[in-house]
Amino acid sequence: MDKAGTALKVHQLLDELYPGKLGFLTYNNPYELMISVILSAQTTDKQVNQITGNLFKKYPEPADLAGSDQQEVEQIIKSSGYYHAKARNIIGAAGVIHNEFDDIVPDSMDLLLKIPGVGRKSANVVLGAIFNQPAIIVDTHFGRVVRRIGLCKTLNPEKVEREIKLLLAPELQYRFSMTINTHGRVVCHARNPECEKCTLLLNCERVGVKGV
Repeated sequence: MDKAGTALKVHQLLDELYPGKLGFLTYNNPYELMISVILSAQTTDKQVNQITGNLFKKYPEPADLAGSDQQEVEQIIKSSGYYHAKARNIIGAAGVIHNEFDDIVPDSMDLLLKIPGVGRKSANVVLGAIFNQPAIIVDTHFGRVVRRIGLCKTLNPEKVEREIKLLLAPELQYRFSMTINTHGRVVCHARNPECEKCTLLLNCERVGVKGV
């Protein structure tokens, strides 16, 4: 079976294994998701969800956060780590959304990448979750799983995104991202993957290979 065939088979297996809508961040609107994704860098989604309730209660709209005091924001988000840079980024992001996009989170990769703190991974989360656009979301879980099942070899996230996009129809890409990510979180761990539980075991080429 070629890589495209493997990717489709994996999609079908995981789509059945993890039914329903999948998501890891708690949000009520595109602005909240955008800020939450920025905060999720180098920390867990659980940790982000623990702080965003207070953050969005104090700063419910982009204009509120854009005009905030950075030290006050830092105190709210401190437990997420790297809070100086993150506070600066989310205040800057809110400012761009408010001043340049009239409080509307943009729906294109090019425009999203103009927002402070937003890289391709974050932009793809927004494009897939909010706008139902094709999106390959390459985080550590996704990269690890697709390498272990032989869909790509590169460690470069942008190359992983490009290579996986070529294997799947656009309408499957976001769902594939979310099911692969979920599988990486619950079964295909970085250390001690639970291979005995793995639906993809027959497809796995690199079980137990350190660093993948």
